[in-house]
Amino acid sequence: MSEDPVLAGYRQSIDNIDAAMIHILAERFRITQAVGAHKAAHQLPASDPGREERQIARLRALATDAKLDPEFSEKFLRFIIEEVIRHHEQAAEAKA
Repeated sequence: MSEDPVLAGYRQSIDNIDAAMIHILAERFRITQAVGAHKAAHQLPASDPGREERQIARLRALATDAKLDPEFSEKFLRFIIEEVIRHHEQAAEAKA
């Protein structure tokens, strides 16, 4: 049985979006690694809870405007923030 062409088109679009998300995340982590190196070099704390909360509030509002579940967007962002902080802590340990 041949694949449904409508479904194939949707899947191709999903694949393209997934690829773009991976590239965007990779670029984001390249930048946050530079931030971590800067923080380590200047003995700044790995995390900035005030900024993190402002970012979460800002992205929850963006998610709401985009009709994306703000709870999901917050969970996703918190996961990314935790990973970034872990990288910053590793940079600080390597510098010590």
